[in-house]
Formats: sequence, C-alpha cells, structure tokens
Amino acid sequence: MSIFDNLGKYRNTGLLILRVGLGAMMMFHGLPKIMGGPDQWAGIGSSMKVIGINFIPAFWGLMAAISEGMGGFLLLLGLFYRPVNMLLTFTMIIAALVHLNKGEGIMGASHAIELGIVFFSLIFIGPGKYSVDKK
Repeated sequence: MSIFDNLGKYRNTGLLILRVGLGAMMMFHGLPKIMGGPDQWAGIGSSMKVIGINFIPAFWGLMAAISEGMGGFLLLLGLFYRPVNMLLTFTMIIAALVHLNKGEGIMGASHAIELGIVFFSLIFIGPGKYSVDKK
C-alpha cells in the first residue's frame, strides 16, 4: 500500500520509540527489585539454580535487578546499548527457564521468551541515530 511506502524513512524514529518503551517498562520491573534489599535479591538470585549456580544468590539477584532497572534506563538512552541488551537477553533466558522448570509450560514462559528475542535482535540492529551511543 502506498500509504506505508515512506515509513522506511522513519527507521530511527521507530527504534527510538522501541527503546524508550522497552526501557521504561524494564525500569518499571527492575527498580522495585533494586529497592527490595538483600532478602529479595537472594530470592531472585536463587533462580540461577536452573543453570547450576547455587552460590551467592543475593549477588545474582542484585545483578538481575540492576540489569532490568539500570539496564532499562541505559536502553532508553541508547547508552552501552549492545552490552545492556546482552545482559537483558541473559536475564530473560533465566526467567524463561525458571517458568519452564516450574511446569508453567511455554505459555508461562512466553513473555520472557518474547522479550529475550527482542533484546537479542536489538544487539544486531543497534540503537539508531537518536541515541547517546549514535555513530
């Protein structure tokens, strides 16, 4: 359709909208986890058992919380873009594995899987020109 033919010119605007939206939502999920303190971090970090890591769960929980909260902010800005997306992809892989191990099936893990695919794809796409990391 001719109405959509020119939208390709707005690729960078689309990336900006995607970055801001996903970054804000990740901040929304991550900041309460950061503020939760060591007990909540240990609970979150115990998720690493799905890949055989059973030590210092509070550290791993804090890293997941920072990945979501601060990573969301950096994603929004387009700063340290690719490393942030790598961390968010890893966080979503662990989240998906936790849901699958709980017996929730693919439907229970679908949100984490979908976000993981998006973050993994963004590693290759880049931040676009409306970002702090613009090239």
